[in-house]
Amino acid sequence: MTPLLRFENASFRYSGRQVLENISFSVRSGTCTALIGANGVGKTTLLRLGSGALTATSGAVLVNGKKINGLSHRNRSRLVALVPQELDVPFDFTVEQIVAQGRTPYLGMLRGLLPEDRAAVERALEWTDTATLRKRIFNELSGGERQRVKIALGLAQDPQLLLLDEPTQNLDIGRQVELMELLRRLRGEGLAVLASIHDLHLIRWNFSEVHLLGPGTSFVSGPPDAILTTENLQKAFNYVSRRHQLPFHPSDLVETL
Repeated sequence: MTPLLRFENASFRYSGRQVLENISFSVRSGTCTALIGANGVGKTTLLRLGSGALTATSGAVLVNGKKINGLSHRNRSRLVALVPQELDVPFDFTVEQIVAQGRTPYLGMLRGLLPEDRAAVERALEWTDTATLRKRIFNELSGGERQRVKIALGLAQDPQLLLLDEPTQNLDIGRQVELMELLRRLRGEGLAVLASIHDLHLIRWNFSEVHLLGPGTSFVSGPPDAILTTENLQKAFNYVSRRHQLPFHPSDLVETL
């Protein structure tokens, strides 16, 4: 079966600096994959390559077997939704208006929302528990509320692949657990998720595979138990622990799914 997303020796260079080099991995439907690494190693860049917002300087990024940058923006947006860390909204849009923007790839010239578009918006609001916020101004929300609205915006696109850039940012532990439960529901419906995650305690029970971006463009992949080791994490995050083998104890890993 053709992978939903495939990186084939993809590299990216920016302003003379090699950010990513020879990255190869696949993401299949119905899977949750975590992307981890220290700040500045290229996690956001990798996600933007996966969405088609950036083009690899060498190698290829494919969606359903086709080069993603060979697809129109409309067709890419129907397949892949990227939820960024920050969403700049210059006007006083309500939450419902923001989430409705996710239907843009499906709208024709001068056509408003059809019943199926409104249903997709409503479903996204309900899944992210933001329906009660629908009339609130986005810029007046708390950080955690904005985070959930951004995910609703991505879900409203009805994508096959959801790319999340630090989705647990600004979420307390209760909301983190709710997010993991949402990802489980989406995975059960065949949606694939690739998420950049800083909260390592969430990974073991919620993600089947981990991609670790390390210093010097290093890249390793595998199941959580193989990647979340003392040696790998010390190298990747440049720390030395004299008291604990890991920055968390395995018993602290909360099973939410």
